[in-house]
Amino acid sequence: MKKKTESYKNPVFFVSAIIVGLLVLIGAFLPVQFGTVAQALFNFTTINFGWFYLLAVFIIILFLIYISISKHGKTRLGPPDSRPEYPFFTWIGMLFSAGFGVSLVFWSVAEPMSHFFATPFPGLEAQTEEAARVAMGYSFFHWGISQWAVFAMAGLAIAFLQFRKDRSGLVSAAIEPVIGKNKGVANTVNILAVIATVMGVATTVGLSFEQLNGGLTSVFGVPNNIGVQVIIALIMLAAYLFSTATGLDKGIKWLSNINLGLALLIMVIVFFLGPTVFMLNSFVLGMGDYIANFVQYSLRLTPYTGGDWVYQWTIFYWAWAIAWSPFVGAFVARVSRGRTIREFVSGVMIVPPAIACVWIAVFGGTAVYSDLNNGTEIAEAVNENVAVALFEALGVVPFSDVLSIISILLIFTFMVTSADSATYILGSMTSKGSLNPALVTKIIWGVLITAIALVLLFTGGLNALQTASLTAALPFTVILLIMIVSIYKEIRKGSKSKDRS
Repeated sequence: MKKKTESYKNPVFFVSAIIVGLLVLIGAFLPVQFGTVAQALFNFTTINFGWFYLLAVFIIILFLIYISISKHGKTRLGPPDSRPEYPFFTWIGMLFSAGFGVSLVFWSVAEPMSHFFATPFPGLEAQTEEAARVAMGYSFFHWGISQWAVFAMAGLAIAFLQFRKDRSGLVSAAIEPVIGKNKGVANTVNILAVIATVMGVATTVGLSFEQLNGGLTSVFGVPNNIGVQVIIALIMLAAYLFSTATGLDKGIKWLSNINLGLALLIMVIVFFLGPTVFMLNSFVLGMGDYIANFVQYSLRLTPYTGGDWVYQWTIFYWAWAIAWSPFVGAFVARVSRGRTIREFVSGVMIVPPAIACVWIAVFGGTAVYSDLNNGTEIAEAVNENVAVALFEALGVVPFSDVLSIISILLIFTFMVTSADSATYILGSMTSKGSLNPALVTKIIWGVLITAIALVLLFTGGLNALQTASLTAALPFTVILLIMIVSIYKEIRKGSKSKDRS
């Protein structure tokens, strides 16, 4: 019993909780001022360091490709005789659910229709065939390998040092080979990771309450108000506390399989009920445009022409992925023990992005086809309210009510899995990297995340907290680059030791 109690009696837990609590109180009682300051900080980091985000993500991609195809790609994330802890389908389901499952469901229609309505390039006429093509290609790019390269980099560094070198699963341990053992720096990094994770997950959970409420309104006519969202929050809290009590090998594992199965089911149904040939054509063309424009889009800025589209979309996405990298990276690391570096990199960087691109081609393609050929106004509806995007797209295919109900269930299970994953990782982060954090620690974080989301929904400070959480991207970009040096140094050291033996 003493061991479990000690797991959450450490400065990282208490300092993180105090700072998050103060931010929530400020966001609740001074939402306008908090939002103004948060937006100013975010604008400062993205405008002045947007080039840094783009360059860093591109470097990370190149490094991961190199390390996976090199001789080091055969190195296992664990002892040489270790084997994967989870079957491939379950592993992918866990990655997909924790990484961006609910976000993809939300944006698979909203993003291409947003680019279709307001194009990424000056001079390109909106709501035309060419605008539709660019919208699909850019959506593939934003949900492709770049985001997942960020998660893979953090996950690889943590997993290698945790399972191969027997270090803790903390973010700070992943940069220790470069910065050395400095308790002050380590605690600062870990506290920052916890704060970024709590704020990011709380805002995502809060926004999901609104999306689920919007779906229930569209299908069943349920009122769209804070009272309904509180009921949704309490049901979700009960679900993910029950899931987290069953442990990683039951709750998250089962939910991840359900999530991926449901996602594939609804995608296949819409594929056959919708404009199938158009989806196939748009997928192939979109992949071609994605590959052809990958370097240009990866490093695109507009210093000569001005404009803020790149900052609102690409750099925002990269900042979001980087700010979430401690959470998603730590979770990806935890479920990848026993895989080789090559398996890890190819699995994380290829399979979820491939599923995402197919998903966008099916759901986004359905919406684009309907607007271009049937005179619907899905783009206008999405411009008014992005939360209705998926349900607007489902409304143009047969059995839309049934599909909408399945989608609501999918969003719910994705959010439960994401919240469950977050409480597990937060428990680990505040328990010195323990692989089995105490249940009470996970429950505390689960309740806190729900409470934060509800308080800020009531007061209107949710978007401000989301914006504030993205400012963590700047220091974590530096940390990710240090991780490159750190893991390469450790892999080379292990390789030289093997050669000498």
